[in-house]
Amino acid sequence: MKRILLGCVFGCALVAPAFAAGLADRITHHDIAKTRNLSAVHDGAGTMNFGALMNDKTLSTNFIFLHRGVLHAKSGIGQHFHNHCEEMFVIFDGEAEFTINGRTSALKGSWGAPNRMGSSHAIYNPTDHDVEWMNINVGTSKVYDAFNLGDDRVGAPKDKIPQFVTMNLSRSLLKPGNINGVMRRRALGPSVFFTPWAYVDHVLVSPGATLPQTRYADLSEAWYVISGDGSVTVNGETVAIKKGDAIPVDLGQAKSFKGGSAPLELMAIGVAKDMAAKNAFAANPDNENPERLLAVINRPQR
Repeated sequence: MKRILLGCVFGCALVAPAFAAGLADRITHHDIAKTRNLSAVHDGAGTMNFGALMNDKTLSTNFIFLHRGVLHAKSGIGQHFHNHCEEMFVIFDGEAEFTINGRTSALKGSWGAPNRMGSSHAIYNPTDHDVEWMNINVGTSKVYDAFNLGDDRVGAPKDKIPQFVTMNLSRSLLKPGNINGVMRRRALGPSVFFTPWAYVDHVLVSPGATLPQTRYADLSEAWYVISGDGSVTVNGETVAIKKGDAIPVDLGQAKSFKGGSAPLELMAIGVAKDMAAKNAFAANPDNENPERLLAVINRPQR
């Protein structure tokens, strides 16, 4: 059986050129018909469909790739280490068993589990149907690394409560802010990551509402449309977007979003240009937790 490592060398034909002429050319779309069927990924069980939406050329930061696909029934990605990059598997439906450093827990629905630099991870779909899957990778450089353990994690003992960091993308956790028609939540803050990876945000834009323009000199972003439709404007150029689209926004580029006929649900992956910029970003407590955790735990008792 051919064993394959899931690096950014696969599916690169699906990725728009980093310096394409227009925004429409830079936006990529997840289409299962255009993905590849792979087996024994990182010595994992069964098969999966895999496609690359962004690669190491998409953004100027150390963002390495954004992958999408499906984990087939009784299939997964075997346990492997990353020593110079960080990775996160995400599922958008169904159930999967996530492993971090040999500890396994089952998660249902829209969840993710970041694998921090120097740790190992795996994922397995124990069900009898496909599970929608995503993979994000950010490094200390543009170099992807992996060390396989030869462990497919099939039948691994499971903890009822995950003994590792998780990300929950349930809409029920979103809260309205000061922008009418927009709900946003920082799903993962900068303290989670050891690389320049700065955050993962979950955003919901109501039909007709607008997420106002922002521009970051020291942060790039990879945006993914989880559901719905609408439009994005980057540096004055507007393009219609829908479920499955991936939108790159590089350093210094201005962007805004508008909801369409259905609520526009987005995930944003922020990556700092270097560790100095990441550390400056993390030094602001509002960037770690917009609800100001310290204001809650330091509240006087009554």
